Amino acid sequence: MLIREATAEDWPAIWPFFHEIVAAGETFTYPPDLGESDARSWWLLTSPNRTVVAVDDDGTILGTAKMNNNHMGNGAHIASASYMVDPRRSGQGVGRALCTYTLEWARSSGFRAMQFNAVVETNTYAVRLYRALGFEILGTLPEGFNHPKLGFVGLHIMYRPL
Repeated sequence: MLIREATAEDWPAIWPFFHEIVAAGETFTYPPDLGESDARSWWLLTSPNRTVVAVDDDGTILGTAKMNNNHMGNGAHIASASYMVDPRRSGQGVGRALCTYTLEWARSSGFRAMQFNAVVETNTYAVRLYRALGFEILGTLPEGFNHPKLGFVGLHIMYRPL
């Protein structure tokens, strides 16, 4: 699998699984009815932030990640990232590869830590992956997320020094 910079030409391949994930309303705090134009501008970041795609040998996009500073000003030394893996590619190591890539990017870009602001506690695959990669749960906002099937569940704030 190759991870490379995302381009505007990649969006038509990203949008179908992006839309599927967001519309399901189970893992992101984005509005479930988020339109394509807003989604594109929220996901395809410009420098110094980045958006990447993971592609297979045929060039098929398997997943995507965006990485950015989590705060501005005197908090700009903390990075953040978000990940979306095509659900048909789940369990193939795409999420792990993207997360590892963003950690390396943050470290080489001079960030001191990475923080995730809103990891849905019922997203057990993501929580397990992040913990395996050295993140810890700093706290949980009780009932911070209205899950469409489970009702109000917590949102974890997760952190990892670089």
